[in-house]
Order: sequence, then C-alpha cells, then structure tokens
Amino acid sequence: MSQMHFIGGEKGGVGKSVLSRLLAQYHIDQDLPFRAFDTDRSHGAMLRFYGDYTTPIALDDFSSADQLMEAALEQNQNVLVDLAAQTSRPLFQWMDENDLFGLAAQEGIGVILWHVMDDGADGIGLLEQLFEQLPSGARYVVVKNLGRGKDFSNFEASRARESATALAAPVIDLPELHATTMRKVDHGNLSFWAAANNAEAGLGLMDRQRVKVWMRKAYRQFDAIAESIA
Repeated sequence: MSQMHFIGGEKGGVGKSVLSRLLAQYHIDQDLPFRAFDTDRSHGAMLRFYGDYTTPIALDDFSSADQLMEAALEQNQNVLVDLAAQTSRPLFQWMDENDLFGLAAQEGIGVILWHVMDDGADGIGLLEQLFEQLPSGARYVVVKNLGRGKDFSNFEASRARESATALAAPVIDLPELHATTMRKVDHGNLSFWAAANNAEAGLGLMDRQRVKVWMRKAYRQFDAIAESIA
C-alpha cells in the first residue's frame, strides 16, 4: 500500500528538511520504493541533496499538488513531501477541497503527518493546532529534534503530548549531529550516504564516522515505527 508522508512543523529552522533527507536515505538504504517532493520554491533541500529522486511542487497550484496523489497511485511506494515553512494553509486547502482523507481511504492509501519540533512553546502550540485542524482518523508522527533543543519537558507535560498518546501517534527522537560536521555535509552538497562513506567527498575519517553513528541512531528510531514508514 502506498503512503503519503507530509514532513512538516510549520516553523522554519526546526529540521524538517534534515528529517526528509534522512527518510529519503533510509528508503534508499532499505531498498524501499519512494518518490520525494519539495515544496520550497527558494532553496529546496531535497532538490539539492536528493535531486535524482525529487520533484518540485507548488501546493497553492492544485494541478501541481495533484502530483502527490498521482505518485501514490502509480505504484506501491512511499511519497515523501518536504513541507517548507508556512505551507500548511495551501496544504490543508488542497486536502479539504479534494477530501484527501476520504479519497485516500477509498484508494487504500495511507496519509501520515510528521510534525518536527524544537523545544520551544511554538512547536507545542502548532502541534495542538495540527491535531485540531485535521479529521479524526488522521495519522501522525511527532519528532523531537534534539539538534534544535535539549529540554522537551514542557512538551511531555503538555496537552499536545496527551493528544498524541490518545491518537496513538508515535513520538520519536531525531538525534543531534555535531554542528560542524553537519555544516561540512551541507557545504559539500553531500547526500548522507556520500558524507558517511565517500572518503573523496571532503570529510575526514571522524566526520564520516559521526555521520554513520548519527544515521544509525536515526534509523533505529525509524525501525521502531516501521509500520508507519514501510
């Protein structure tokens, strides 16, 4: 069964594109069929790092956004959608005016909303809004980005956390990659595989090792919710 994965969080800078890139690399490494879509018109990270797998789309253009459903229908595969900041309004309009959840259920396609958050109050409020805006039966994954915050105690004590539990939404951690190493990966325009394995890509042995360990930790988080990904 195909599944559509919308990787968002609405705020800029919380790590949505890093998670999208990791999910793309996970699919490649696990030999899982997928297609990726990038909604960032200015500097799309998925297009930059995984361009061979990624198509640009404009969510405020229905004929463009419709490619998401078409990709889910063309074969059994995961559709990864890297949502730029401030794209929830056109996304939800497209979902609502096309009754996406009803159509997806009719076609046997899963729809999963990934919410990437830092440890600030905004992330908690935006998650509450997400739960309130979508129809009952929607599926979610909540991602605490440890590279964007260390203290998620306010989230753990929040109404949003209670709602996630009630909705059976898994809550996972996105491990932190050493900041200098991540900058080298990004400045080198490297896929995570190249950063971890290609000695000629410009990263030293210890940087490559840090990327490998980081990916391994992230993959364990994905494996723990494999039913949401595979």
